[in-house]
Amino acid sequence: MKKHLLFTFLILGSLQLTAQQTEKIYLSGKSFEEPVEWDFKVSDGRNSNEWSNINVPSQWEIEGFGTYTYGRWYKELNLEEPSKEEGFYKHTFEVPVDNKGKAVKIVFGGAMTDTEVKINGEVVGPKHQGGFYQFEYDITEFLKYGEENLLEVHVWKHSANPTVNNAERKADWWLFGGIYRPVWLEIKPNSHIVHFAVDAKMDGSLTAEVDLKNIPDNTKIEAKISAVGEQTQEFETFSFPVAENTEKEIIEAKWDNVKTWDPESPNLYELKLKLVQNGKTLHETSDRIGFRTLEFRKKDGIYVNGKKILMKGVNRHTLWPESGRSTSKRISVMDVNLIKDMNMNAVRFHYPADKHFMEAADSLGLFVLNELAGWQNPYDTESGSQLVKETVKRDVNSASVIIWDQGNEGGWNYELDSVFHDYDPQKRIVIHPWADFNGWDTHHYPTYQTGVHRFGSGENVFFPTEFMHGTYDNGHGAGLDDFWNKYKESPLFAGGFIWDFSDNAVIRSDWEGERKYDSKGNLAADGILGPHRQKEGSFYTIKEVWAPIQFEPRLITQTFDGSFLVTNDFLFSNLNSAKMKYEVMKAPEEILYSDSEVSEIASGEINLPDAVPGETRKINFQPGENFFEGDWLEITAWDQHEREIYTWTWPIHRADYFADKFLLDEENQQAASAEESENNITLSGNDIKVSFDKTTGLLTSVSSGENEIPFHNGPRPIGMKAEFQNFQISQDGDKSIFTAKYGGGIESIVWTMYPDGRLHMHMTALTNARGGDGFDGAFYEGNIDKFGITFDFPEEGVEGFKWFGKGPYRVWKNRLKGTEYSIWQKDYNNTITGESYENLIYPEFKGYHANFLGGFLSAGDQGFRVFSENDNMFLRLFTPAEPEHAVSKVHPQPEFPEGDISFMYEIPAMRAFKPLEHQGPSSQPTNIRIKSGDDGITMKLWFDFRKNQEKN
Repeated sequence: MKKHLLFTFLILGSLQLTAQQTEKIYLSGKSFEEPVEWDFKVSDGRNSNEWSNINVPSQWEIEGFGTYTYGRWYKELNLEEPSKEEGFYKHTFEVPVDNKGKAVKIVFGGAMTDTEVKINGEVVGPKHQGGFYQFEYDITEFLKYGEENLLEVHVWKHSANPTVNNAERKADWWLFGGIYRPVWLEIKPNSHIVHFAVDAKMDGSLTAEVDLKNIPDNTKIEAKISAVGEQTQEFETFSFPVAENTEKEIIEAKWDNVKTWDPESPNLYELKLKLVQNGKTLHETSDRIGFRTLEFRKKDGIYVNGKKILMKGVNRHTLWPESGRSTSKRISVMDVNLIKDMNMNAVRFHYPADKHFMEAADSLGLFVLNELAGWQNPYDTESGSQLVKETVKRDVNSASVIIWDQGNEGGWNYELDSVFHDYDPQKRIVIHPWADFNGWDTHHYPTYQTGVHRFGSGENVFFPTEFMHGTYDNGHGAGLDDFWNKYKESPLFAGGFIWDFSDNAVIRSDWEGERKYDSKGNLAADGILGPHRQKEGSFYTIKEVWAPIQFEPRLITQTFDGSFLVTNDFLFSNLNSAKMKYEVMKAPEEILYSDSEVSEIASGEINLPDAVPGETRKINFQPGENFFEGDWLEITAWDQHEREIYTWTWPIHRADYFADKFLLDEENQQAASAEESENNITLSGNDIKVSFDKTTGLLTSVSSGENEIPFHNGPRPIGMKAEFQNFQISQDGDKSIFTAKYGGGIESIVWTMYPDGRLHMHMTALTNARGGDGFDGAFYEGNIDKFGITFDFPEEGVEGFKWFGKGPYRVWKNRLKGTEYSIWQKDYNNTITGESYENLIYPEFKGYHANFLGGFLSAGDQGFRVFSENDNMFLRLFTPAEPEHAVSKVHPQPEFPEGDISFMYEIPAMRAFKPLEHQGPSSQPTNIRIKSGDDGITMKLWFDFRKNQEKN
C-alpha cells in the first residue's frame, strides 16, 4: 500500500495547477490500459473472501474474481438468479495541505451497480444506485490534509432497488461488477463555478445556466470562446455581474463569425468562464461546445442549422473483449472513426457512453442519441430522476447530443420525461425507443411494407432506432439498399439505426482450453464488426449504400466518354468540398498463372461541380488514348477531411474479352480426341483427360498427367428440372466435342476439348419440346432463389483462391454492394461470422462471389482455373459452416445448393431479423420464363486443368 501512496503523492505533486483552476487528480488509472492497483476482496465466486489486488478501472470478473453473468439468465439461458456478489475496495491517498479550505469532490465515472463510499471510515453520502452513470460526493469535510486518507468503496453487483435491477440487470447484455470507469478528485476554490449548461445557436448566440457556490460581493462572470485547433481568431470577452451568494445565474452572449457544428464540419469552441472579483480571478473552468440550432418539428422532421437531417446511424454497446465495459480513449476514437468510415453520421447507446467517446463524437462529428438505461423495464421515479440528472449534467454541452432517449422497448417511466428538460436549456426532445410517442415514431425492426398508420401512411416523423438486426452474417447490409431507398421516399423519414456496431464477445478468464471468447451464442449483440473491430462484409455494403456521393448506374462501352451522373447526398456540404480521383487499372495476361502485379496505366483528378445537397450533376474526365487498354476503372472520393468515402469500380470490357485475355492458350501439334468406352466418353487434349458418364452426362473424372483432379459429379442443375437424354461426339478440326442433350430446363451442354488441354463448356437453358412428361412447353419456375449448375470438389487440400471479379467479400442476393472489381486473393478459412472469434479471418473463404470472370483454386496438385464468358456470373465456393453455439433459433444462412463449386445466375437472399417476405424486392425469390422463340439462357465457361503453365 505504501507503493500506491507514493505513486499518488507523485501524481498530486505533478498536477498542481493555479489556485484558480479546477484540479483533476486521478486516484485510479485513466483507463484499463493504464490502471492503478487497489486492494480488493469479492464476496462470492472465484478468488472470493480473501484480500488481494485489482486493477482500477476494471470489471472484477475479467480480473479473475466472481462469476460471469449474462442478462438473459432468467429467459433463454433458463438459469437460477445469479449470485449477488459484493466487491470491497481500499486505496490510500494524500491531499497536500495547501488544498485545505478548498472544495473537494470525489467522482466515479461508473461503478456497477450500487456503490457506497467511505473516507477515513465515514460514509460520505447516500448509496449510489445505477451502474452506467457518473456520480460524485463532496468529501471536503472528511479529508485529512497532508496526511494519508483511506478510501473504501463497497460495490454491489446487483442493486438493492428492484427497479434498478429490472432496468439494468434483467437486460439483453453482459452484466459485470466493479469500478469500471476512472475515479478522480476535483478540487476547486471555495468560491467557484459548480457547473454550467449551454444552449449555443448557429448565429453565435449563447445562453448558459451557471451554478455557483460561495459567491462574494463585487463578483462577475467573464465568458470567452476560442476555436479549438485555431489560434488566429480573437473573440470578444463578455462580462456579467453576479450578486453575492447567488447560486444560479443565466448569462447571454453573442459572438460574430462563428463556424457552426454539424457532423460534416464539426467545428468546436472552448468556452471559458471566469469568476472574477475586483480584477482577481477566483475560479475558472471551461468546456468544449459547438454552435448549432436544433429544431424538432412534429409532422415534418428534425432540423439542424435550418436543414432537415437524415440520420445514418448505428447502435453501439460499450464493450471490449479483454476489459468488458472498461474501455479507453483509444478505443473510443477508433470506434468513432470506424462509424464515420462507414459513412454513418449518427450513433445511439443503451446507456451513457464513456466521456471520451462523447468527446470523440463531438470532435469527429456524429449525431448522438444519448440514452437513459432501461431495457424493457423502467427505473422508479426517484432513482430515475437522479440518473437523468447525472446523464444530462455530464453531457449537456456535447454538441453531438441531439436527442435524449428514455429507456428502450418499454423501459420508460413517463414521469421522467420532464426531468431531462430540468437540466437541459436546449430542451432537446425525449423519445421512447421503439414507440410511436409524442410525434416521434421510432418503431423497431420495421418491415419493408410497414404501414397501417405507421410509416406507410402515418403522420409522425419516422426514424427506427433499431433496424437491420444482425445475427451471424445476416441483417446488417442484407436488404439495406431496398429499405433505405423505400423509406427515404417519405418526407417524414429522419433516418435509422442499424443493430449493432460490434460483436459483444468477452474473453473469459475462467475458461480453460482453446475457446476463450463468449458471446452467449446468438444472444449478445452481433455487430458489423468483430469483437476487436474486424470488418465484416456488411461494413463495405453500408459504406457504399450510405456514401454521401451516389453514382447513377453506368455501363462502360466503346462509346464511353468519361462522364457519370452523381448525386450529392451530403446533408450540409457542397459536392465540390470533396475530392475525386480516377485510376485505370490493368492486369497482365498471366495474372492468374503467376505472381505478377496489377498496374495503373492512367489516372487523374476529377473536378467536382458546384452542387448543393440533393442535387444531381454530371462529372467527367478524359478517358485518354490508352483507356481501353485497361481492364477496370476505379474512382475514389474523399471528403473535405480526407476521409475516404468509397472506391467505385467498373469493368472496361465484357466477360468474353477477359476470358480471351487471361486464359492461357498454347500451340499443340496433336489434335484433341474423343474416346467412347462402355460407360464413359473421354475427351483428351495434351495431357488432360476429362471423362463423362454416358448415361447421365455428368463429368466423372479429370486427370492432368499423373494427377487426378477431383472435380466431378456435374453439371447438375440448380433451380430447374433437367433430364439427360442422349449425346453426340464430333470433331471440329483439331477440337473434340461432346454434346449432351437434355429435356427440361437445359437444352444442351456442349463440351469442347482444345488440343492444348483447355476445356470449354457451353450450356443453353431453353424450352425443349423433346422432353418427356413434365418437360414439354415453356420453361417457367416460380420462387427461384437459386439457378445454375453445380459440381463436387473436396475441401481437403484447398489452400486459397485468386480471382478476377467483384470481391473480396462474399455476397448474398440482397447484399451485392460493397464489393468491387479487382484481382483478389484469399487463403482458405472456415470462419463462421459472429462465432469464430479465436480464428476470425475475413474475408470469409466460403460462399457466393459476384461477377466472377476468372480464377485459380489453389489446392496443390489438384488445383485448377476457370473462366467465365458471362458478365453476371456468381461463383459459389463450398458451403460455410453453421454456428455451433446458438442459444435460440436462428437463421444463420439460407440453404445452399448441392455440391461444392457452383456457377449461378441466381443466388439466395440472406434473411434478417424477420422473414424474407418482410424484406424488400431484392430479398424475394425470382421467377424465370423461357418460351418458344427465345434464344434462352447461355452459360459459357472455360476450365484449365493444366499445371505449371506460363502465359504465352
